[in-house]
Amino acid sequence: MARQTRAIVMRAFGGPDVLRPEGFPLPPLGPAELRIRTLAAAVNHSDLEVRSGAWPLRRADALPYVPGLEVLGEVSEVGSEVGAAAGAPRVGDRVITMMQGLGGVRAERAGGYQHEVTVSADVVAPVPAAVDPLAAAALGLAAVTAHEGLARLGSLAGRTLVVTGAAGGVGSAACALGAAMGARIVAVVRAAAPEAAAYLRGLGVAQIVTDPAELGPRSVDAVLDSVVGPLLEPLIAALADGGRYCMVGAMAGDRAAFSAWELLRGLVITGYSSETLDGPALRAATAAIFERLLRGELLPPVYETLPLSQAAEAHRRIEARGVRGRVLLVPDPGTA
Repeated sequence: MARQTRAIVMRAFGGPDVLRPEGFPLPPLGPAELRIRTLAAAVNHSDLEVRSGAWPLRRADALPYVPGLEVLGEVSEVGSEVGAAAGAPRVGDRVITMMQGLGGVRAERAGGYQHEVTVSADVVAPVPAAVDPLAAAALGLAAVTAHEGLARLGSLAGRTLVVTGAAGGVGSAACALGAAMGARIVAVVRAAAPEAAAYLRGLGVAQIVTDPAELGPRSVDAVLDSVVGPLLEPLIAALADGGRYCMVGAMAGDRAAFSAWELLRGLVITGYSSETLDGPALRAATAAIFERLLRGELLPPVYETLPLSQAAEAHRRIEARGVRGRVLLVPDPGTA
């Protein structure tokens, strides 16, 4: 009989209640693969979109489906071809992996909502022993997305950077990373409640606004946008001549407009999707992020943990906008 792991399995699309814990078969371990014993699997907005059916899966046999775009844990088993190269993962090593067909719309493998996850050995990145694993998991995909998006904006030292969705996972990571890179950070949030404002100030944010129109024309150098929708036009107007804009998400909708005349001001308008992430890029990005974390230049976003079996509750809280920062699913007691 095939080995099984505890997992959150979807056998239908719909509300959070379709997320149910059950035993799920582990695939045979290939020679170039490894297994990760989960310490934490972060919940992403993309998980909610897939669960609801809003984002169709790119495979014919869509169900059953195990969600989860990322997982951090310890290597529990390696394939016969793993370990020949210097620096290859070994049993007991702490690693992180994300995207690259793990869950998500590609769904080439069962996702990170499992107690034990099977992946190719070349898609993981090492997590230094000195790094708090929950802090690393809270940074995770959100920080990698922010890091790669910010890289599209050029040098940020001494520049004014606007970050939308600043209280969310990607936004808060972008605020902290941008501040560590020497930028003056302007955070755009839906509502500047005192607690949220204090949190953002702690990440290095210099100014908080609820409407980009408050910024004024040609007043900022760069924008990292995970919202789009009606924010796009005032964000483009706020960019100085030659400014740069990078889209990393579209929480408020992907249909937006701005005056074509703005393009005559030498603006660079681009985007980044973590769907393009590969093993080398993951290792380079996480190495830079963990180095800043260890030097004290970067604070992880706030996070809360829930047992894996309560994944449905995690989705409910996020949909109700009752979460600031990130939610991490951790092994249920007695099963780690």
